[in-house]
Amino acid sequence: MNKIPKIYPEDLEKYSSAISLSDMEIFVFPELLYSLVLANIMSPCLWEWKNHEWFRNLDSMKPYKKIQRLKQFIIEHYEFNLDLDTWGLTTKEEEVKRFAPFMDEKTIGQSNALFGYEGDKHYFSLDIRKHFGLDKYTSNAIPYWKTETLEAMDAFKFKENYRAGAGECVSLSTLYAAALFVVCDIPLEDIFLLATPLHSQNFVAINDGLLTNNRRLVTKNMWFNGTDLTARAQRALRNEQVTIVANNTGYIHTVYPDATISPEHFARFKKSLDAFTTTKITYEILANFLRDRSEFQKCFQIKYVRHGKEQYLPIERAFAYEHGSPYKVSDIATRNKLLEQVDEYDFYAAPIEERIQINKLSDYLKNNPISHFDENSMKGFAEKIDCSGNMDRKISVLEGLVDFIHLDPELPDTEGKQFGAPNSIEIKSGMTREEIIQYLKTLRTTHRIADLAFYSNRDLANTNWVPFLKAAFERNPVVIEETKELADGSLFEAFEALPNESIYDRTRVAQPDEVWNFQRGDGLERAIAFATIWKSRYPETPIELVSKGDKVTLKIGQKEFLFKSSKKLEKEISL
Repeated sequence: MNKIPKIYPEDLEKYSSAISLSDMEIFVFPELLYSLVLANIMSPCLWEWKNHEWFRNLDSMKPYKKIQRLKQFIIEHYEFNLDLDTWGLTTKEEEVKRFAPFMDEKTIGQSNALFGYEGDKHYFSLDIRKHFGLDKYTSNAIPYWKTETLEAMDAFKFKENYRAGAGECVSLSTLYAAALFVVCDIPLEDIFLLATPLHSQNFVAINDGLLTNNRRLVTKNMWFNGTDLTARAQRALRNEQVTIVANNTGYIHTVYPDATISPEHFARFKKSLDAFTTTKITYEILANFLRDRSEFQKCFQIKYVRHGKEQYLPIERAFAYEHGSPYKVSDIATRNKLLEQVDEYDFYAAPIEERIQINKLSDYLKNNPISHFDENSMKGFAEKIDCSGNMDRKISVLEGLVDFIHLDPELPDTEGKQFGAPNSIEIKSGMTREEIIQYLKTLRTTHRIADLAFYSNRDLANTNWVPFLKAAFERNPVVIEETKELADGSLFEAFEALPNESIYDRTRVAQPDEVWNFQRGDGLERAIAFATIWKSRYPETPIELVSKGDKVTLKIGQKEFLFKSSKKLEKEISL
């Protein structure tokens, strides 16, 4: 039997954070990001997907086709959720005090918009607090945006107004990473998790690369298609500092001087991501650029020959007709079909002054795709942009186009970082779930992330209970708030009335807010939720919890409360 490693006092906050898994905690303790990936890999729910009708004959498919099937499954079964009330609120002061031993307030502010982060100008133009619905709370209120395990994501189907499972961006990215490995057999070393202050997504280094973005996927072709959906998918990498990059070899963090990720893996990641976010200038890319950067459309016109006569159309009118049409301005093969649909009154009989004829650029680019770093090619292309002497307009177009075709994301800087000795988690396709769990157990004394995975997995048979209970008592505000109108004498009846069923299998245990949010829980889970409320009302009251066989007893003063449990955990502990 594998021994549970000892937790030292200075590590208790990190281990309890592996239970609650809020976005703030993951920034301060970056090991937690991959610990949740491993917890999901250990989940029996994920392995059940392999037998789902949706994935029949998956083994005969190529990797990209497998991933497309996975995407459709996730879109069908999960919603994106960022509701402030799901996991309740904390305060800026409370969290700054809590993290003070590990990180100062200014540094924490780099991680979270609600701590003062100002990286993404898009959000701040909207008013960040109003955008997220925080304007109805006091200025120091911070939501517990907790990252859900797969089981908690699935359990949203029990909540009112949810049709299926749900989760926030970190939940979806860690689920994707685990499912890419378990269901699609993508090697873990090809899956890189990227966390920014406002978002989390994955880069998968296969073929030309692809990004997971909440429930959806973004391929290289999609990255440059100029649509609103792609613009939203690009926003994090275009506007924010990437704070954490992680894969099975470790992580690198913007703040901490020590990095555990393999330098070779990180270098490969950067090279692959750079290739993914860079393309050559072709006519299609030029048209996609104008679709995305509509402010430049006023600089262009398109020539069309109707009944043997040349006509000229402001290009913004052509893009307007794309809506609802299968034809695109960017597709030379179907462009004329789109123009056939345009009302003749929209055309001009003569070239429009100070507008560039995109047809001329189309002919030039047909045999001359241009790289942004090829100075001579760019100079030749610039000469083809005829703006009737308007040099400022020409420069603006060129600068915008170069920005469109090449993104240099702000990744963690390797300069000054101390890379540790290799310590990869060598889980391979073909291993069974049981083999993976046993392998991770053998790593626990030497690999912090492997050890933390069992805490993220909520397995009280294989973890110390103290971090779980610390998280339960300190970071579960919903169950306390939602029951504040219940008298002491009615609390037991309220929990006794809940269905005696856990969202977790075997010896894995839900936190109190999960019990209340999903209105169900095993007896042990309901007993801990009950104790959490009692402790919030009467902090000095001693409580004894005794779990034995199928019974869990809470001893509070002279009173005893009995719950039935199927977890079969043996424990006596003072709360």
